[in-house]
Amino acid sequence: MSYSLTAPQITRMLGEWRAAGPAYCDLAEAFHVLITDGRLPVGARLPAERTLAAECGISRNTVTAAYRLLREKEYLASDRGAGSFVRLPEGVPRVDPPGPDAPHTDLGGPAARTVDLTVASLPAPSVVLGAATRNASGDLDQYSHLHGYDVVGAPELRRAIAAGFARRGVPTDPDQILVTTGADHALGLVVRLLSRPGDAVLTDSPTYPHALDIVRRLNRRPLTVGLGADGWNLDVWESALRQEKPRLAYLTPDFHHPTGLVMPAAARSVIADASRRSGTYLVVDEAMRELSLDGRPLPPPMASYSTPGHIITIGTLSKTCWTGLRVGWIRASKNIVARLAGLRRSGDTPNSILTQLIGLRVLESNDELLEERRELLVKRRQVLVDLLRRHFPDWRFTTPGGGLSLWVDLGARLGPALARAAGRRGVRIYSGGRFGEDGTLDNHIRIPYVADEESLAEGCERLAEAWAEVCGPRGQVQGRVVTQLRV
Repeated sequence: MSYSLTAPQITRMLGEWRAAGPAYCDLAEAFHVLITDGRLPVGARLPAERTLAAECGISRNTVTAAYRLLREKEYLASDRGAGSFVRLPEGVPRVDPPGPDAPHTDLGGPAARTVDLTVASLPAPSVVLGAATRNASGDLDQYSHLHGYDVVGAPELRRAIAAGFARRGVPTDPDQILVTTGADHALGLVVRLLSRPGDAVLTDSPTYPHALDIVRRLNRRPLTVGLGADGWNLDVWESALRQEKPRLAYLTPDFHHPTGLVMPAAARSVIADASRRSGTYLVVDEAMRELSLDGRPLPPPMASYSTPGHIITIGTLSKTCWTGLRVGWIRASKNIVARLAGLRRSGDTPNSILTQLIGLRVLESNDELLEERRELLVKRRQVLVDLLRRHFPDWRFTTPGGGLSLWVDLGARLGPALARAAGRRGVRIYSGGRFGEDGTLDNHIRIPYVADEESLAEGCERLAEAWAEVCGPRGQVQGRVVTQLRV
């Protein structure tokens, strides 16, 4: 069971829900949008009909009829004496995009290639990485007399990572750093150490899909709080933390994956305080923090809002440099780092010394690397924005100030159908459901802007053909969601 939501919270989430139809249908429509968009999590308890009616200034009969319509269409379940709870119908359509070797209808002719728009990582920076590799190879001799089994990290690399935190206003001792084989590895270690099977892990919805995969694989229970168009709903975050007291909460506050949002300083303070009161460890993923593309200053790092025993930071070179390098890290208290090291000794994969030395050399050239990456991403972001506005004028998105992708609202739950139609044309995309729980978010897709300009153009042209197929002969999305509920 998830947390309960109050009538004032629901009213704020509903916003201006009245339209031209019957009031109960308009209200059901507004709830349906919140549910399928992931902002009302499956299992959440809704306020009583009388209470919500009084808060909204409408008749109880209107709320009763809206709840009944939602129950009929299996978006709500009611238990006498317990209340009404959000659910999703059985058989909600979900689709994973075809794999890289999956067959597709070759509408572009025999030589048509697959355009993969699922990858949100850049190719390796040949100059910086090549120089780093050559220099690191020369450094390897100083480690050759050791056994090479390292679960904490090379001292030089830990010092460099700690110095990076200090430059951003978060004083850090090298003993607070543990080097990992990437950010996913880091998150898995933290979840294993600080929670038990069955424990709740609070996340945004949408969120980084591999984080959800890790939580599920380790038999923890994802508990989601939906993001609105403007960002984090602090009321709901505080309610979820207070009621559920989850062991862990996972956040990407800087160029949030996949929306690109940046959490304001005031919101960081509120969530840090609320999680401290609930005894929840905050796990902050900073994979995107250095990919600011508009030059706007970011709020202080989340780690500056509390102690390392409460806020644990994950970082990586995968997004700024190359996913194939496999260098990540954890910043935490010395006690937690020591416990993580102990956990790794029981059969975990050790860090490669050579890879760490390459990572160290990359960090030494970090300013040069980031300048190159930002220049490339700014250009490709604009290319993708222009293509989407030309081919899909009805799609809605906000151009993010950083990160690697656009989060696109299709206006209807057509993400899975679009992914299937695109796959038949040799284009791989992720429907929004990949970034949430329980079949929600399928009215969105995520499109990274990391591919080269030719691939982006070709991919969008084929995507336009797929969209025309999905929308039918009239070439437009038919009807509002409430029409589906009335049927």
